[in-house]
Amino acid sequence: MSYEVSGRPDSPTPSVLERSAVIDLEAIRHNVRQFVAIASPAKVMAVVKADAYGHGAVQVARAALDAGARWLGVAHISEALGLRAAGIDAPLLAWLHTSESNFAAAVAAGVDIGISGWELDAVVAAAREQERPARIHLKVDTGLGRNGCTIDDWDKLLGKAMEHQDEGLLRVVGIFSHLAVADEPHRPETDEQLAVFREALAMAEDSGVDPEVRHIANTPATLSRPDAHFDLVRVGLGLYGLSPFDGQPSSELGLRPAMTVRTLLSNCKRVPKGQGVSYGLKYRTEGESSLGLIPLGYADGVPRVATGGPVRIKGTSYPVVGQIAMDQMVVDFGDLDPEQAAALPGSEVVMFGDGADGGPTADDWAAAAGTINYEIVTRISPRVPRSYINELAPVEGAAL
Repeated sequence: MSYEVSGRPDSPTPSVLERSAVIDLEAIRHNVRQFVAIASPAKVMAVVKADAYGHGAVQVARAALDAGARWLGVAHISEALGLRAAGIDAPLLAWLHTSESNFAAAVAAGVDIGISGWELDAVVAAAREQERPARIHLKVDTGLGRNGCTIDDWDKLLGKAMEHQDEGLLRVVGIFSHLAVADEPHRPETDEQLAVFREALAMAEDSGVDPEVRHIANTPATLSRPDAHFDLVRVGLGLYGLSPFDGQPSSELGLRPAMTVRTLLSNCKRVPKGQGVSYGLKYRTEGESSLGLIPLGYADGVPRVATGGPVRIKGTSYPVVGQIAMDQMVVDFGDLDPEQAAALPGSEVVMFGDGADGGPTADDWAAAAGTINYEIVTRISPRVPRSYINELAPVEGAAL
């Protein structure tokens, strides 16, 4: 398969991108529909932080909303403002801030703001400046130990928030937290966190808080803990068709990976037995061989430590050999005849995709790198252009 880019007939732009991350927006829509069905009657928040885990925030947000997501979530206010600038007006929450975060712009743009404690004063000041009440979600730390108000200080935060709500400076739209080990369903800490969350909700109710949404479930909890759904679930990894569970592929969860990273083979040459490959010469050919050069490296987001990661070329998977470099990596085709080797440059190389043809997946590269699939897709760099397929949702009942 190859992926074209549009251009005038006289355009110098080639019809096939040298390298690209191809995003299937129908896969995004399919995954959202899966989660909408699983979570109902709770609503789905599509988490599109980090440029939608490398998939493209604006394009993914639109596809997710088309498929039934009701909310969007990002880490930073700057990410939220980018979505607003693109004309996306859905409910939108940003939850990770610093003293330099642009709370005034967030309030002006109708962005919901996550509050762990210190931010409340700054957000109230921004609401006064904008002469518009802020929309906030109060976050309680139920055990993850990162952001969020401790349960010991929760009553105090609730009191301050309600004072400002009575002044007309804000509206407590939501109460939320985040789970630490929901991707390991056997662990008891999730039950412990849910118990703390329910305690925090009861305290909020006693303080007069009437939130629109209560939310704690991430992708793994949405899939495995119906008791964690409450009013809203926050789906990140699953939105992109990847599994949060070790040893359970996305296909078993009814999810479709949306990203395919591909390029074209740059070179193929015959080399003698014992030829060293790449920096450090840690790999040497076992006999006469043909080495293929792939123009992707760690500057493109390929983990440098992932030697052995698989690529798919003409229906066969090959492990990367030798050290992965900044711009390139190498495969050993073995003892090809000269005509076969000469015909290989220009062949499509798939680093990872949906695996439907038995080819490599983000999970395979995560295993090779000793990391998680989240990191593999998120780290694909801007040097790899994003292209999109199935941008328009299919019309129901239309002929195929």
